[in-house]
Amino acid sequence: MSTLKQKPRTERDKFIDAIVKVTEEASKKSAEELLFLYKGVLYPIYICSEATFQAVQSLEAREDDMFIATYPKCGTNWITQVLHEVVYFTHNREPLLEDAMLEFGEPEKVESIKRQASPRIFSTHLYYNDMPKSFIANKSKILWILRNPKDTAVSFYHFCNNNPILPTYHSWDSFFQDYMNAKVCYGSYFDHALSWNEHIDEENIMAVTFEEIKEDFATQLKKICKFFGLHLTNEQINKIENKTTFKSMKEKSHETHGEFGDSMFRKGEIGDWRSLFTEEQSREMDAKFEERLAGTKVGKKLNYNKYCKF
Repeated sequence: MSTLKQKPRTERDKFIDAIVKVTEEASKKSAEELLFLYKGVLYPIYICSEATFQAVQSLEAREDDMFIATYPKCGTNWITQVLHEVVYFTHNREPLLEDAMLEFGEPEKVESIKRQASPRIFSTHLYYNDMPKSFIANKSKILWILRNPKDTAVSFYHFCNNNPILPTYHSWDSFFQDYMNAKVCYGSYFDHALSWNEHIDEENIMAVTFEEIKEDFATQLKKICKFFGLHLTNEQINKIENKTTFKSMKEKSHETHGEFGDSMFRKGEIGDWRSLFTEEQSREMDAKFEERLAGTKVGKKLNYNKYCKF
């Protein structure tokens, strides 16, 4: 009797297995055991470590590296997928998402990253000053994706409650207070934005909002490609837009991220903050925005009055 030959395990298979193992271990821990403090900021202990933060500092920038910087839940996975599709058309290379998030994983991943073919695509939630020194010194091109703080908060809340590696919140009110007081993973939305705002005018940094891309994908993708020195035809842009709609990515999420995919893609909408914010909470956020970001270039870029007012 012949036996079926097993298909060789791919890097994607190993990536999904690792996610499953981590989520199973994390589900048995208390909220306090899921986070650790590094340089005054909270990080998820099951996917980040001080050793990895230090290891990525040894990475040497390449001229054609492509970086995506975001605060959590501002479109990271969406835009990472978009850029991988761009590389598919411009360099005839299949998307490889396993090592995309720079600070996630074990420190040994750095050696694998060093062997990756160019152009490499990285995404990160790190603050500007915690970026690998070589990328700062060499003025690597960084696409900074912003999202209004109210939608970010609501998306982050649901993400925490659907993600075993993060603390679960029994109420929106308790999450809101932690979010406003920098007691969530990656700390303060406002501190993070200000750390990048200091460099918003540098020619190697392009700031674009989640809302701008949602409302006019083709125009923004053309600008992004120009920034990275790449060119796509209108037909290719249309194909990428169809492949990276929220609906399409949500349908493929189990293939790309295993069971973890359910927590990665929820709605991806503009204005969903109205489903949870009370008027009092909205006013509290308005006051915080006025105190921290109003008058800054990032504050103007966010178009707060359009997207965040009742």
